[in-house]
Amino acid sequence: MNKNIIAMWSGPRNLSTAMMRSFENRKDTAVLDEPFYAHYLSITGLNHPGRKQILDFQSTNWDEVVEKCTNPNFQEKILSYQKHMAQHNLRGFDISWIKDVQNCILIRDPKHVIASYENKYPVQDERYLGYIQQAEIIEFLEKENSTTPPIIDADDILKNPESMMKKLCKVLDIAFYPSMLSWPKGARDSDGVWGPYWYEGVYDSTGFKPYTEKEVSLNDNLTCIYESCNKYYDSFYKRRLKL
Repeated sequence: MNKNIIAMWSGPRNLSTAMMRSFENRKDTAVLDEPFYAHYLSITGLNHPGRKQILDFQSTNWDEVVEKCTNPNFQEKILSYQKHMAQHNLRGFDISWIKDVQNCILIRDPKHVIASYENKYPVQDERYLGYIQQAEIIEFLEKENSTTPPIIDADDILKNPESMMKKLCKVLDIAFYPSMLSWPKGARDSDGVWGPYWYEGVYDSTGFKPYTEKEVSLNDNLTCIYESCNKYYDSFYKRRLKL
């Protein structure tokens, strides 16, 4: 296993870009932003914001993307931190490459994920949100590597960023640096071309935003999707790294 390659498996609207900023602010780390996004759009036909730009920007060939993700010399840095959307793992495509890298699972209460995602794109299928695919990743790694990848909850990070990032770094067997807790405002060259459509909150941030309790209500047509996703979330939550 190449422990210098870290694959963070998230779903949408889940602190994933802030986590990418955190790792990119390490001097020893290069980041890779959603490398399977174009492949996902090309197969599903989904009309996400900036679809044409994304298809022009990235390879749509699964094997080519896997080769990039498993390249130990990516951008000549010691660590490669990869922000992945779990829902980009589509049925029928080989995920066996993940057994040879370090993996993490980033979770968030699906009620908040659905409410935020609905502001950008209609949630019509639970597989859009990544919980099923995260469960598949965990099951695969438990079978192949006899280990459960570390699971971290977005709210725990916001409640105590320093404590949670230290815990995560310890599990990953890498040093923690205080620089992981703050970063300059603005876009990055490493951001995907979809950034202007999805990253406005991160562009304006200089660190993890303080946790605030939010009341969220969902329309009746989203309740079934929420309940299905929440079964996975509850299972993940019980096994997460705790504060």
